[in-house]
Amino acid sequence: MNKVLLILTGGTICMERSRETGALRPATEESFRAAVPELFETPDTEVHLLSFTPLIDSSDVNPQDWKKMAQTIAKHYDDYDGFVILHGTDTMSYSGSALSFMLEGLNKPVVFTGSQLPIGVLRSDAKENLLTAIEIASARDENNDAIVPEVTIYFESRLFRANRTTKRNAEHFAAFKSYNYPPLAQAGLHITYNVHLVHYSDPKAQLKLHTDTDNHVVVLKLFPGITEQVVRSILHIRDLKAVVLETYGAGNAPSYKWLYKLLKEAVDKGIIIVNKTQCSTGMVDMELYEVSSNLIKAGVLSGFDITTEALLSKLMYLLGEHPDNIERVKILLQKDLCGEITIHN
Repeated sequence: MNKVLLILTGGTICMERSRETGALRPATEESFRAAVPELFETPDTEVHLLSFTPLIDSSDVNPQDWKKMAQTIAKHYDDYDGFVILHGTDTMSYSGSALSFMLEGLNKPVVFTGSQLPIGVLRSDAKENLLTAIEIASARDENNDAIVPEVTIYFESRLFRANRTTKRNAEHFAAFKSYNYPPLAQAGLHITYNVHLVHYSDPKAQLKLHTDTDNHVVVLKLFPGITEQVVRSILHIRDLKAVVLETYGAGNAPSYKWLYKLLKEAVDKGIIIVNKTQCSTGMVDMELYEVSSNLIKAGVLSGFDITTEALLSKLMYLLGEHPDNIERVKILLQKDLCGEITIHN
């Protein structure tokens, strides 16, 4: 019998509706169990439940919560075949991305899931998401190895690599999308795994936990009419270490001389600037158009096809791991560490 640890961190899936007021409130462990009794009665999977106290609204999630999630998995790593983390949808892609970097050498499934409606609501998507996530977390191949031993998000019949996802919809059940990487699995009557797309660590690797982070980062989104004053004020934030520069198209920026000057001054001061396209699909290519050539001259790095969520968490992770070695951080930003970017050599 496979063993899966179900970790409740919060979110809509962990809420219940009060019979007295009709308002949503955090579910107790007892009421959660009562809502999905079949989860604890499956013949081939033993599910244990661990709940954060208090539960966290996903809008309040921060790097310390990522640390707690990663430490929880590391603490119980040898006791379980897989892990499912229930999490609010608003920041699930950030948390999933962060854990993909924090859990080096991962050889067991860590599946994030949640729901758009609370688990006790009649039309809720919670049960299907939860039960399928548990099945994926416990799934083994003919050699008794985990089929998808990486950090993923399962939502509305699709399993995605977590560090490739973005929340795309606040209304529909299909809340997440992986624009630049195909699904790792599709669930229908059967679960079809695309094993050729899965990121596998060295099977002999031991789990190595990384929990030091540095959140002195910022997102600077370019827009028509952006002023020198705005850019200058952002690049002069005290203790700033890295900037996610959200550009147009294939990584293009206005050819303003003042913009190039400010970016180069920031890079020369040791601030890391990474070019991330505002487009959901596609890749940064700063050599494609002349208007982006100034970014290369200023020392701006390519973000390739990474998501903003993954780039921010990768920056925080690398800055925490290498606080006194900016050049090392820059080198690792240009490398694919756990499937987060596509690099064409």
